[in-house]
Amino acid sequence: MVTNNPDLDRVLISQAQIAERVKSIAAQVAKDYDNVDNLYMVGILKGAFIFLADLARELQVSHSVDFMAVSSYGKTATTSGEVRLVLDLREPIIDKHVLIVEDIVDTGHTLNYLLKTLRGRQPKSLKTCVLVRKERDSLDINVDYLGFTIPDVWVVGYGLDYADSYRTLPYIAELNKRVYSK
Repeated sequence: MVTNNPDLDRVLISQAQIAERVKSIAAQVAKDYDNVDNLYMVGILKGAFIFLADLARELQVSHSVDFMAVSSYGKTATTSGEVRLVLDLREPIIDKHVLIVEDIVDTGHTLNYLLKTLRGRQPKSLKTCVLVRKERDSLDINVDYLGFTIPDVWVVGYGLDYADSYRTLPYIAELNKRVYSK
């Protein structure tokens, strides 16, 4: 699908496709956590906020929401592979059923860091839910609930950004290389 925005090459995942997939993920999560008192959903800021909101609204099991923020990017378009915690959870997760909700698995470093960090806090269970995963991720990270697999291109929209822009597009699109190659 072509877009009218000159910064975008093409729409990879439409708004309708996203909505349909979020509903099916919510149904699977609800089935898997049907016997759990409360699912503790951890949204990873800033990218996962739209996905988390839509997923939480569709979810038909008792749940609560909290956020973490991590940083793995510097001021350029490349990642250093180094991850640092910017905002932590508000409460302990010991003996809780925790679902990490992330926007993208690119290299896998961020999700790997989150899994190691949160496992050390002794949750009863810990699973991952990711909207998109690039075909190139370099670490063998298990994703329990996956929205879409995408090509190894820079994507924006539905929470995903470039330099804090394009996050609120209702679809996921490929960003034109000239935008981030400046």
